[in-house]
Amino acid sequence: MARIRSITDASIAEAAALLRAGELVSLPTETVYGLGANALDDTAVAKIYAAKNRPSFNPLIVHVPDVATARQYAQFNDLAEHVAETLWPGPLSIVLPRTEACALSKLVSAGLDTVAIRIPASPHARRLFAVADIPVAAPSANKSNRLSPTEARHVADNFGEEVSLVLDGGPCTVGLESTVLDLSTDTPTLLRAGGTAQEALEAVIGRPLARAGTDDHSPKSPGMLSRHYAPRTPLRMNAPHAEDGEALLGFGAIDGTLNLSPSGDATEAAANLFRYLHELDAMNFTGIAVAPIPEEGLGHAINDRLRRAAQK
Repeated sequence: MARIRSITDASIAEAAALLRAGELVSLPTETVYGLGANALDDTAVAKIYAAKNRPSFNPLIVHVPDVATARQYAQFNDLAEHVAETLWPGPLSIVLPRTEACALSKLVSAGLDTVAIRIPASPHARRLFAVADIPVAAPSANKSNRLSPTEARHVADNFGEEVSLVLDGGPCTVGLESTVLDLSTDTPTLLRAGGTAQEALEAVIGRPLARAGTDDHSPKSPGMLSRHYAPRTPLRMNAPHAEDGEALLGFGAIDGTLNLSPSGDATEAAANLFRYLHELDAMNFTGIAVAPIPEEGLGHAINDRLRRAAQK
């Protein structure tokens, strides 16, 4: 079983040393727990792909503590500077061209000339990056296509001793992966819905975003595969009630085995989504039925995760 340690000065220092030594460390962010490795080290990054059973064509997100560090690896245009100044730190990853002298492992970009980069809101994560003094590649700490982890125990259950250390920062407050925004071309494009709502992005950018479809062959960012974020138990969406043998994951007035948000609050539902799916997945139901969730605000991201989870 992976070692789980609470956040202290000593555990941060230990995690930083492990990262610099090329080991895998799981770290908490406001979105989900990440599986971190030194983004400058090809061998360390390759360990992420191996541990997750992740296709090598699926890029990773690089995490840094501040914008000055991000500029070392990505080329920021005026719009990217504005978005970063307004929405970072936070649950937003921005895809930009790699700088000419970019020292990041080519593996984090899966052979592309762009990189997805983020400054998380979690002070624990930013503190770790600052102490380690390296950029950290950190996809969600789950096996490929499986449910993302929002608690330290989810990581330990997934990986055991494949991960050197799990930093326990408590439950993730957002509970969905970061939104991924592509600003590497003249057309701002939403690659993945996530913890920053599309409406918030469009308010900052000043125009509607283009939306990318699924891509099972050469995705520009994580979260674009047609099947992803899935429990082992079959899942179906927009269900007003459960069939025989199914659990019902409720929302609002539609109650069930568990309820994402009895008050119909999408922010609360997002924070509970993966945790409740983990719990239902362990209860040996024949299926998981999920109540309808409105397509607005974080509802877009919740339904995106459910659609990918429901794919056969």
